[in-house]
Amino acid sequence: MRRSTRCALLFALAVFSSSGLTSAQEVGKHKTQNILFVMTDGLRWQEVFRGAELDLLEKSSTDADAVAALKKKYWRETPEERRQILMPFFWAVIAGHGQIYGNRDKGSDAHVTNKLNFSYPGYSETLCGFADPRINSNDKIPNPNVTVLEWLAKKPAYKNRVAAFAAWDVFPSILNEERAGLTINAGYDPFPDLEGNARIELLNTLKKEIPHYWDEEPFDALPFHTALEYLKGRKPRILFLSLGETDDWAHGSNYLQYLDAAHRADEFLRILWDAVQSMPQYRGRTTLVFSTDHGRGMSATTWNDHGEEIPESKYIWMAFLGPDTAAFGERTKVSAVTQNQIAATTAAFLGEDYIHGVRQAGPPIVDVLATQH
Repeated sequence: MRRSTRCALLFALAVFSSSGLTSAQEVGKHKTQNILFVMTDGLRWQEVFRGAELDLLEKSSTDADAVAALKKKYWRETPEERRQILMPFFWAVIAGHGQIYGNRDKGSDAHVTNKLNFSYPGYSETLCGFADPRINSNDKIPNPNVTVLEWLAKKPAYKNRVAAFAAWDVFPSILNEERAGLTINAGYDPFPDLEGNARIELLNTLKKEIPHYWDEEPFDALPFHTALEYLKGRKPRILFLSLGETDDWAHGSNYLQYLDAAHRADEFLRILWDAVQSMPQYRGRTTLVFSTDHGRGMSATTWNDHGEEIPESKYIWMAFLGPDTAAFGERTKVSAVTQNQIAATTAAFLGEDYIHGVRQAGPPIVDVLATQH
């Protein structure tokens, strides 16, 4: 069947079938059994698709040697070379075998719908599938809405098989820890599970003893390695990980550390992906979802900030990699995708019809569910 005809069929099934995305996935021979869902806070689409920005590199320090070292590390002549050196896994593996949205230079638009362009509203929209005007601050207020993680965890197939790890200590509220019934670990809180695991014990000690550079979250390595140990030890079906340094360093106007944080996030993805490929229950059965909660300003004076007063900070990016996603790579000249579509898309990879239960949620992104055979 020609791709255009097949995609049209899948779209029609998704829109008109009473079972929605389930029918589309049956046509596509649904294979995903597990989800890796990773977010990194406030990483601009400009760096993701263009790599390091020369003006920001040159203004990153008054020390000429430091600037020269940074340019040697991250500056190359073309955007393709720069983004590859910044995020090698993203551009070699995800672009090579999955799909990436959000390069506005090539007619691919991805944006939030909450209009506030900051973290709690962005994470809530991503995980719940819709913007809620009640979510209008970063305060630790329990989310009144059910996230797709909680929605899945209530189903017998995923009970006690969903876990979330985050740098930012607001995540227990975003996920409504008391109600959700999930394994959740965030901020500097020790992780009580995996008793006897020496690496977890060390990570808990580090959370307690290392200087708290930021009050609300540790460096990303701590939640990442905690999540990695949980993945290996408990083998959840859905693992969510939120990283925070890309936003923290940007707010501090530290472009060097911002780039390094993006580079580390990419390396963490590679390690997670290699880990699941090494385990039979995950290999060939796992889909990776990777995105951000908001964008940032575009100029040299606004790149470090975001919010309602910076309209361009609504632009984000998203990437998908797994057995049910055709290798279309970097999407160009396609219809816009929105943050509120990620929740239903994530559920659809597992054959679950999220919008049937959450009517206000954005529809799944059908293209990433249409495998080629």
